[in-house]
Amino acid sequence: MPSPPPPHRVVVLAIAPVIGYDLTIPPQVFCEAVDDDDHPLYDIQVVSVDGAPVASSRGYAIVPSAGAEALATAQTVVIPGTQVTGPRRDGTLPDDLRAALASVPDDARWVSICTGAFVLAAAGILDGHRATTHWKYADDFRRLYPAAALDEDVLFTDDGRVLTSAGLSAGLDLCLHVVRTDHGTAVANAVARHLVVPPWRDGGQAQYIERHVPSRADETTGDVRAWAQAHLDQQLDVATLARQAAMSVRTFTRRFRAETGLSPGAWVTQQRIRHAQHLLEATDLTVDQVATQAGMGTAASLRQHLRASVGVSPSAYRRTFRGAPVVPPLGAPLVTPLATADA
Repeated sequence: MPSPPPPHRVVVLAIAPVIGYDLTIPPQVFCEAVDDDDHPLYDIQVVSVDGAPVASSRGYAIVPSAGAEALATAQTVVIPGTQVTGPRRDGTLPDDLRAALASVPDDARWVSICTGAFVLAAAGILDGHRATTHWKYADDFRRLYPAAALDEDVLFTDDGRVLTSAGLSAGLDLCLHVVRTDHGTAVANAVARHLVVPPWRDGGQAQYIERHVPSRADETTGDVRAWAQAHLDQQLDVATLARQAAMSVRTFTRRFRAETGLSPGAWVTQQRIRHAQHLLEATDLTVDQVATQAGMGTAASLRQHLRASVGVSPSAYRRTFRGAPVVPPLGAPLVTPLATADA
């Protein structure tokens, strides 16, 4: 039996004062990603510029596994949120941090979580790229880094080798998106199940949705969404969903949008596309059969929705995820097989 390819090397650079929650996301997500034989798909290191413990923003320190020398062999570099003064206040980089970032290979993938985007922008990495950060700091970011195309209204962006996320839990969405892009739905879903989190929130979903706290469990649309996901091959118009929820169409639509940030119709289409992607990756069903099971009706409809969502046909999508392994050997150029239209 041939040896598995070497795991993709991810280096998480902690910059003081680091946002501790952000820092824990990449190791937790990527370390759970394994192949069918339980071989790890990623090799994770958490490092600091000088190898010393890194103070967090909440009164404790993180002990890294290495110093900046680890960046020289990184295939993906993740910058968690940070309150470091230069990038956050005046657009400058400390000399030691600039030197550390300069050691990263030219073909590496860059990922930021929350205010980590300020560091990438200060290094010029986001110039000309679509990016996001925490909505609260969008005005500061736009003032300091006008060369980046900031979109503070999304959970994450994927611009090829440069990916950014909004604050805190949006970093989880982005890391799952990276796993899904690298290795497909089945692997990403397995990671999400272990973490007990939703396997997918679309990158274009709104960052900040005002929500009231319902007074009764039956005031939410969660049960209806779960029911709809189990019946995607059936008619799921707003009237059908509202009846299932025992609500008027008007009340149901208002509550659904408040809880998801999407209209019922847009959400159903999103779920059908995700299910079709899973079927294309994990089964040998024909395109017509996938379209039927995903509730798209016809192969033509599936092609239209998939091309609008991810820019490729169903057959091209299937070849991408069922062809040669996408984890390149150490030092080889990274190829992102898919970038969503929302990203």
